[in-house]
Amino acid sequence: MPSVPNPIRALIVGIGLLLSRAGLVDRERAVRIADLSWPRIITGLARMSKNAVDVAMVGIVLGPVAITGVGFAGPFWGLAFAIGGGVAGGTIALVSQRYGAEAYEQLGTAVRSSGLLVVLATVPITAIFWSFPVELLSVLTNDQQAIEFGAAYLRIVGFGVPFAGLNLVGSRVLVGTDDAYTAMVLRATGALLNIAMNAVFIFGVGLGVEGAALGTVLSNAIVTGGFILGLSRGSLPGVGEFPVQIDFFGSYVDLRTLRDLVEIGLPVMGRGLVWTVAEFPMLAILAIFGTDVVAAFVITRRIWGLMNTPGWGFGLASSSLVGQALGDNDEETAEAYGNEIIRFAVATYLVSAVLVALFANQIVALFVENSGGRVVPTAVTLVYVACVAVILQGVSGGSAGPLDASGDTRWTFGSQFFGMFCGSIPLAYLGATTSLGLAGLYLAFLAETTIPAALNYYRFRTGTWKKVSRSYRPGAAADD
Repeated sequence: MPSVPNPIRALIVGIGLLLSRAGLVDRERAVRIADLSWPRIITGLARMSKNAVDVAMVGIVLGPVAITGVGFAGPFWGLAFAIGGGVAGGTIALVSQRYGAEAYEQLGTAVRSSGLLVVLATVPITAIFWSFPVELLSVLTNDQQAIEFGAAYLRIVGFGVPFAGLNLVGSRVLVGTDDAYTAMVLRATGALLNIAMNAVFIFGVGLGVEGAALGTVLSNAIVTGGFILGLSRGSLPGVGEFPVQIDFFGSYVDLRTLRDLVEIGLPVMGRGLVWTVAEFPMLAILAIFGTDVVAAFVITRRIWGLMNTPGWGFGLASSSLVGQALGDNDEETAEAYGNEIIRFAVATYLVSAVLVALFANQIVALFVENSGGRVVPTAVTLVYVACVAVILQGVSGGSAGPLDASGDTRWTFGSQFFGMFCGSIPLAYLGATTSLGLAGLYLAFLAETTIPAALNYYRFRTGTWKKVSRSYRPGAAADD
């Protein structure tokens, strides 16, 4: 791990040490959690900043209606992360347990099988986005101008779907083998390249939303090349050594590994799809409020993405550290890591929420000018609500980490489903169709995190996940 200081690492380590002094986490584990979390948090900040800059650039050039169009295309692009993230959820569970048990041959099989599944699952999505973008966007809105912008974006960005999925798998391989730093370097560099390319394509070449999509595709392709080259060589020029080396000419079809990836990954994929699929009815409901409210929601979601980046780090740190302890058959340490990461995550989210709340007006103003409509005031209020909701996200994501590491992923899928479809969406609909108004949208934001937080934490406290993990450990694979 490089010794060069940076403010994100200093902040995360500082929070961990304060919690240690308060007796809430073990000092040694706090440092290890922080060292594995901060690179992933920086990756999240870079990628979410890229998403926010995309919207800001498009908004500056083309106005709120273009923001709305890109926002309507967003859930479709989110399919890449739901599907890729599902396979990657199985990847990190298998890789971390095999790394902890030093079963390196099985580790390589898990990586190759994961890559195969991602490609098979995402290439058809690319074809659909290219062939039917207008029809897909028309499901959400009848605003022809928004459809035109969204379809132009979706047709091109679809080519990036397989690359985005492979990048998630590559990242989880490294995090699962205790190297979040290298994953950060590759993916954060890709995000910065994406921002630079977008600036050239949008402002320099004048490609508008197509330029934003093209920058996303090219940057994801470059990062995928970096992961493949680095994992195959065991190192990457300019980046350094990788913790593992994968033979990509080995077998890609191992039935036991594929079965485990599907069993673990499908609920993770379902959890991602719940959020992604829920965006479709949510955006349709928001359309009832009008274009200004849709634009405000899209802006708030980009800000929410930035606030939620600590969860990227703590969730994967939990999956890796808990998974390694389980692979070593040390359930007591696994539970200790789980408890302490939940506390660590909540404390960090609290800091993030306070900072964003203090500067909510200034942050929203970066996306769109206050031209007298409802965009700015609605977005600012939504940001305040998001600052409360994101603290509960610390509980939800922190509790989900041990469940994911153990393979107990069906529960986290169910909690996300109930939160979105039994809480968030009904409340938003009531707001759009009754006198509840925008208050329903604010309550929807809170329900989205409150319900999964309660359910995931309950499941973690029962300890059932430790029993579930026993069927996925390397010994179980060998005995099967």
